[in-house]
Amino acid sequence: MTLLLLHLLGNSLALFIAARYIQGVSFSGTFLDLLITGLVLGILNFFIKPILKILSAPLIVLTLGLFIFIINLFILWLLQALIPDLAIHGFFAYFWTLVLITAINFFLNHYHQEE
Repeated sequence: MTLLLLHLLGNSLALFIAARYIQGVSFSGTFLDLLITGLVLGILNFFIKPILKILSAPLIVLTLGLFIFIINLFILWLLQALIPDLAIHGFFAYFWTLVLITAINFFLNHYHQEE
């Protein structure tokens, strides 16, 4: 339960930082909308991402895992399409937002395992 809550807060924090500091990313909602956006991102990662990984397993193997980056970009694009308050424009905005989300979630996973 605490890991789920950490990921919700981590996703929300990453999207807040991205909207604040990455050019091409904007978020016009409230704090509650930001938490809901983090929750939706977590739901997409939990339900849609494994299906996409299974369906694209040959491409993942063929590209030595780099196709997972494309899957993550698609998940982020889908989030932006589902949440009207979130706007991401341009490849580099998607890229750096994805890097930020991944780094924060990696840190939270590492922190949670040490406890």
